[in-house]
Amino acid sequence: MTTTATLPSPTKLVDEFMSKLSRKDPHEVEFHQAVHEVVESLAPYLMAHPQYMKEKILERMTEPERVIQFRVPWMDDRGNIHVNRGFRVEMNSAIGPYKGGLRFHPSVNLSILKFLAFEQTFKNSLTDLPMGAGKGGSDFDPKGKTDAEVMRFCQSFMTELSRHIGPYTDVPAGDIGVGGREIGFLFGQYKRLRNEFTGTLTGKGVEWGGSLIRPEATGYGNVYFAREMLKTQGKDFNGLTVSISGSGNVAQFSAEKVIELGGKVITFSDSSGYIYDPAGIDSEKLEYIMDLKNNRRGRIKEYAEKYGVKYVPNARPWAEKCDVALPSATENEIDENDARMLIENGCFCVAEGANMPSTTEAIHLYLKHKILYAPGKASNAGGVAVSGLEMTQNSMRLKWTREEVDQKLLQIMQNIHHTCVKYGKQKDGFVNYEVGANIGGFLKVANSMMAQGLV
Repeated sequence: MTTTATLPSPTKLVDEFMSKLSRKDPHEVEFHQAVHEVVESLAPYLMAHPQYMKEKILERMTEPERVIQFRVPWMDDRGNIHVNRGFRVEMNSAIGPYKGGLRFHPSVNLSILKFLAFEQTFKNSLTDLPMGAGKGGSDFDPKGKTDAEVMRFCQSFMTELSRHIGPYTDVPAGDIGVGGREIGFLFGQYKRLRNEFTGTLTGKGVEWGGSLIRPEATGYGNVYFAREMLKTQGKDFNGLTVSISGSGNVAQFSAEKVIELGGKVITFSDSSGYIYDPAGIDSEKLEYIMDLKNNRRGRIKEYAEKYGVKYVPNARPWAEKCDVALPSATENEIDENDARMLIENGCFCVAEGANMPSTTEAIHLYLKHKILYAPGKASNAGGVAVSGLEMTQNSMRLKWTREEVDQKLLQIMQNIHHTCVKYGKQKDGFVNYEVGANIGGFLKVANSMMAQGLV
């Protein structure tokens, strides 16, 4: 039987595990980064509980149960034929059907989807809802496409994907490039092919099975989680300056909730640059941004032109002084230099609205300076939590009110915070939310896997 005396040091455990993983898939950089972050924080716990190592739980959790790749042929409005790649990574079903979004973006590849699916395993576990983990998508870019072109692509994509999903098997949702329009086309094709109306996709329109609060959920949930962190230091959002990156759903509804709680939002960004409004982005200005990005599909630079504020092209907003940072754009948007600038400018709280927006080096800097730092698998779990609540409403054939869903979301985020504190609180009182989230998310999945045998 394995004993602690025969185990390697935590550093050696991490190095050996990552070396084996890298040799198997040498080019999957994003996936390796996500796994390294988890294994590094789990290593001391695993050494103290060697049964998980004996059962090779980490090796099993980092290997998807199933990877599906397929071609997606479609025709544009001019009659030209295009071929894209479609993917679905069904990562882990130990605690429920696979659950996770679909991403349509030119950067989509297997490494990114495996990283997202791996993160999803822990995120879904932390919600305490019965959801496994998956992720999928395509290298198709919906930007600049007509509604008819997007519809034809979605129908072709779903024609293949429909073979592999279902309400008790795999329940996809939206992600980058997959909003209400795309979910509608995907659901319509699924219903047509399967001749059934089931809750197989989430993020649906409220008129046809969707849940209230779903578009707002990731942003609201991130702010709810950040507020719980602030409470540990006797603070709240009232009077705090908040820097937000991105300008999509997560950024928009994070800002909405921060404004409601009395905070001052000073930045937004998109792929072209960022705006800095020292007077604060109030509800009226936010309404303009929502119209700009959601309806007119414009650039954030137009906000700077309208309101006469600073615009910095080809940059991210982390050089601006703030109390709280809510990175809500994309992976690796905060590197070590960005993190250093944030800390030097007085930022004491970082809550991730995006998936893995901070590099490993940035995270190490947060922890070294002992600022409040929430990894995305904990702080942005609100989106998938309300997706889970949508699944519940679909199964029960009922609809909860906005207030009911919002209250359930708040309770879930408070419970996730409690879990992080339970497993992440150190002897000096500092809460390492990264460690807490990883251990808390790991245990439920690992114990379920062990209970179900070698499958």
